[in-house]
Amino acid sequence: MTISLKELQSGDQLPIVDLPPVSRIDLIKYAGASGDYNPIHTIDDEARKAGLPGIIAHGMWTMGNLGKLFTSFYEEGFLQDFSIRFQGMVLLDDVVTLKAVLRETNNQKLKFDVRASKQDGTDVLKGEVVYYLYKD
Repeated sequence: MTISLKELQSGDQLPIVDLPPVSRIDLIKYAGASGDYNPIHTIDDEARKAGLPGIIAHGMWTMGNLGKLFTSFYEEGFLQDFSIRFQGMVLLDDVVTLKAVLRETNNQKLKFDVRASKQDGTDVLKGEVVYYLYKD
């Protein structure tokens, strides 16, 4: 069954997205795409020197993946705004789960509470996404 964002009511949740385990190659590719070559994201020894348990995912990698919650709805509108607060680190092999719940509707603007959590339930990011629906 395909859902439409126009049919959602406050409190409705979009289909959950489970990302595959974070791999080193994911982070190397993201570093190249983003231009963020901070070695804490790609080199274990450098991450440990910085006091980390190992390399960590770029926060923006996690935030960017939130768009996957809305991919199947792009013909209905577009992501107008993100407001995110980072709350934890994502390490290699972590499985990140993405969730979005509709909080309110205001004309064509849908405000979603979004979050990304690790496999142990720890939130690594929370925030809001504003999705703008095209006019009929």
